[in-house]
Amino acid sequence: MITDTPDILIVGAGPAGLAAAVEAAGRGASVRVVDENTRPGGQLLKQTHKFFGSERHFAGTRGVDIGAKLIQEAREHGVDIWLETPVVGVFDGLVVMAVKQERLLGFRPRCTVFATGAGENAAAFPGWTLPGVITAGAAQTFVNVHRVPVGERAVVVGSGNVGLIVAYQLMQAGIDVVAIVEALPNIGGWGVHAAKVRRLGIPILPRHTIKEARGDSHVDQVVIQQIDERFRPVAGTEKLLEVDTVCLAVGMTPRTRLAEMAGCRLANVPALGGKVPVHSLGMETSVTGLYVAGDVSGIEEASTAIEEGKLAGLSAASALGLVERGEYEERLGSYIEALNELRSGPFGVERRRAKDDVVRSYEQTGT
Repeated sequence: MITDTPDILIVGAGPAGLAAAVEAAGRGASVRVVDENTRPGGQLLKQTHKFFGSERHFAGTRGVDIGAKLIQEAREHGVDIWLETPVVGVFDGLVVMAVKQERLLGFRPRCTVFATGAGENAAAFPGWTLPGVITAGAAQTFVNVHRVPVGERAVVVGSGNVGLIVAYQLMQAGIDVVAIVEALPNIGGWGVHAAKVRRLGIPILPRHTIKEARGDSHVDQVVIQQIDERFRPVAGTEKLLEVDTVCLAVGMTPRTRLAEMAGCRLANVPALGGKVPVHSLGMETSVTGLYVAGDVSGIEEASTAIEEGKLAGLSAASALGLVERGEYEERLGSYIEALNELRSGPFGVERRRAKDDVVRSYEQTGT
């Protein structure tokens, strides 16, 4: 059945979805946010570290506090947040179907924003299905949200920002991190995060991988091994680590399933994590009235997701006639400037180029 439908429906109550909701509701749109989780905030709920950068991007504020601020602003603007409401399908005419309290409900909003985030990648090796092998996001949920330790001694796989941050947070929770192993020749994350874990005495081992995890009912040992420039194991370099936890921080993949159901045109962009919906500068996809924001449009940082959410919310409100053209262009330029600032560092330049290619692809086809 089609239930009462707001002007704008946003799928996902993470940083992108909440930012989009605040922007659109602040322009006078009626906005509903639906999310499958029990609490709004998305990944920000797990981010106990302080953000850095500029004041515009919440420098010096912990991610969990940024999430609380966005939730408060959304509610002050009258945003209707429905939790424990998973979206199960998207049909012709942008009818969005969701389940709430065992009832199947349909929405036909004037505009829709998908802020569905990303899913974590896994790494396969002998023993990878043993209890004790866990993803970084799951580890953060246990440790930072529920205050439940995931083990006593851990090895982290992956030295990107997520791996470095999680290693630090595991140590804060009293878990001994014996090493961070990285298949690439260089550390993948920012130097400030690498410096923090090194000060704690955690070794970072480039050109290493896990050969196998050992244990009967649970991990109790792992074997790590060096790899060469072609990612082949180097014989005789094996080292045994006594650990009970293997934390995988090996990247994420945009959650595009709903966008695919809606008929959005996708492009495969490795720098952004894989397939992403082609979209305009204003985050509109090839399906008129459907916008994307955050990791579903390419894997980046929470600060970037917030700015993209603002863009999507602004564009949706503009499509509804709630923003004058001059103001829209001014605010559009401001948010794009903020995104370019966030993508100005060594790890952001490649993503900025990839995003430019996605927008160019949208403009070349006109949809």
